[in-house]
Amino acid sequence: MAGPRGIAIIGQGGISSANDALEFIIAGASAVGIGTALFYDPLVCRSVNSGIASYLAKQGLRSVAELVGTLNVGAATPSTAC
Repeated sequence: MAGPRGIAIIGQGGISSANDALEFIIAGASAVGIGTALFYDPLVCRSVNSGIASYLAKQGLRSVAELVGTLNVGAATPSTAC
């Protein structure tokens, strides 16, 4: 859930691998949608789910919920190139 109102974010667009899905989840999506990739690989959801499960296990996490919104952008400052 994002922000003070607790609105769920669903990540969609260009997801065709576990890495793609994980990027959306870490950025704050509590769910992801796979669309076009299903035309190219009807079993892509199995692959994505397996990859996410593998990542969670390697990180010692028990659920995707523990990963949602964990992106830490820190105190990065934009460059001031001329």
